[in-house]
Amino acid sequence: MLLAKVRGNVVATQKDPNLLGHKLLVIRTIDLEGNFLGINDIIAIDLTGSGIGDTVLVTQEGDAVAQILGHRNAPVHTIIVAIVDQVSVNI
Repeated sequence: MLLAKVRGNVVATQKDPNLLGHKLLVIRTIDLEGNFLGINDIIAIDLTGSGIGDTVLVTQEGDAVAQILGHRNAPVHTIIVAIVDQVSVNI
């Protein structure tokens, strides 16, 4: 799993029928301090109700996505699984 920050929304009037009713968001991975990693954004399906500016926990594993959605028909690789309230690390 990865930490990420939600950066935007994706609006698609025409999409795979298995994506109907699901929100698509633009995310970018972050480190434990909240700094962006790399320059690439990722599109993720969201079932948590997160929004722009939220820190989220995402998984990029097909089996996990299929278990959460309850089927393997959706063309999804990345899914938001939690909205993160706080990150603390003891060293």
